[in-house]
Amino acid sequence: MRILILIALATLAINKKKLSITSFAFENNGRIPERYTCDGKNVNPELLIKGIPDGTKSLVLIVDDPDASEETFDHWIMWNIPAGGKLSENSASGIQGNNSSGENKYTGPCPPTGLHHYHFKLYAIDILLDLKEGSGKKQVMKAMEGHLLERAELIGLYER
Repeated sequence: MRILILIALATLAINKKKLSITSFAFENNGRIPERYTCDGKNVNPELLIKGIPDGTKSLVLIVDDPDASEETFDHWIMWNIPAGGKLSENSASGIQGNNSSGENKYTGPCPPTGLHHYHFKLYAIDILLDLKEGSGKKQVMKAMEGHLLERAELIGLYER
């Protein structure tokens, strides 16, 4: 009986998924390589996604810089990303929204001065969002309300 209980607990621990986002390009709280910034190729890094919860219909990715001088600077807004294992470098597998540069694409780190923190926020949701390309972060966050299954975050640092 004791063995059966231990096996059941081990199975629960194995099956318990935890959404995560990582990158081979940089570690959490590590320096983002120049290639992915305005000083380099200005392309998005490859992002690896694990532990997608059951019931996920799509993923949302928001990359922002809360260290910007005026207000948080949105670098990339993308939704209706298929619930797969990665986002390839220099690609967009979902619908892109309007970032703080006024563009519907990835805009890499480009701080005027000092060290900035770039938050790659990943959301697993139970619906596809009915938003037009070019929608902003506020519209995306509002449309996700009540549909969030799990959230993960990767933070990268960059200083010029």
